[in-house]
Amino acid sequence: MFNNQTVLPAIRKMKYFDKLMESDYEHIVLLDSHIGNVKNIVLNAKKNRKKMYIHMDLIQGLKNDEYATDYICQEIKPHGLISTRANVIIRAKKKGLIAIQRLFLLDSSALTKSYELLDKTKPDFIEVLPGVMPHIIKEIYEETKIPIIAGGFIRKEQEVDEAIQAGAVAVTTSRKELWNKNS
Repeated sequence: MFNNQTVLPAIRKMKYFDKLMESDYEHIVLLDSHIGNVKNIVLNAKKNRKKMYIHMDLIQGLKNDEYATDYICQEIKPHGLISTRANVIIRAKKKGLIAIQRLFLLDSSALTKSYELLDKTKPDFIEVLPGVMPHIIKEIYEETKIPIIAGGFIRKEQEVDEAIQAGAVAVTTSRKELWNKNS
């Protein structure tokens, strides 16, 4: 799915961008960016043969609705989009981008509502937060058969391993000390 890349580095600070452009990582997640910088970031990533996934909910200066999704898909052309919003996921899929539905699982009620959301959006991947719940990762995959990405609160290599062993295809992390783990 990600060419055996089990860690998806998530950039929060641009000072790490150049390091990732020189790395072996092919798939990279962009968090916390300004709309004025996104196009150049994605172009630079493509020039370095990287596939960029943009977190739509965290782009400053951009509303995460259908129009913004159309703009990002047509003008920026990332490899994929990540969002908690159903309209963004549905639109990204229609535009041919990889669509990753981000779920915040706070309790069993949130899990139940998430299943309803997933029936509606039918994303390519689900990002489960927090990602340190191996039994929930396994349960969601068994229920949906949609590949899982684990994210949030993953602080140790052991937690990366546990998420992968539970069935996650990858882990997103902004912790640069985990970026060296690419099994």
